[in-house]
Amino acid sequence: MTPGVVAVRPDASLVEAAQLMRTQDIGDVLVADGQHVVGMLTDRDITVRAVADGTDPMTVSAQTVCTPDPVVVAPGDTVSTAAALMREHAVRRLPVIEDGLPVGMVTLGDLAEAEDPESALADISRALPDDARNAGGLGTL
Repeated sequence: MTPGVVAVRPDASLVEAAQLMRTQDIGDVLVADGQHVVGMLTDRDITVRAVADGTDPMTVSAQTVCTPDPVVVAPGDTVSTAAALMREHAVRRLPVIEDGLPVGMVTLGDLAEAEDPESALADISRALPDDARNAGGLGTL
């Protein structure tokens, strides 16, 4: 699990959500109404469900585009439980909910690191983002 979560209000614009993703260097945010998680919004959701259709990301809300009622896990759930849920629901990320509150996120990369730390996916998951590598002069073609 990656501890901590980033959330936006249901009425936040897609631009607000995308800017938050960029600032936090993440590809997803939870959509939460107070302490109640109502959905998950990914960078792909913004691209495929909004921008590709020509909608104005300044006027479309996060709740309109997010996946409602995301599949979740608890902190005590096993890696195999998380993997089975991801497979069954064809998702790459699972919010971790404890006592009704989001406390983290489990990603495919987290599963790879837990189950096969020497795998290419685990290596990629541990790597610095492109922006951080390029800032130091590394990773350029």
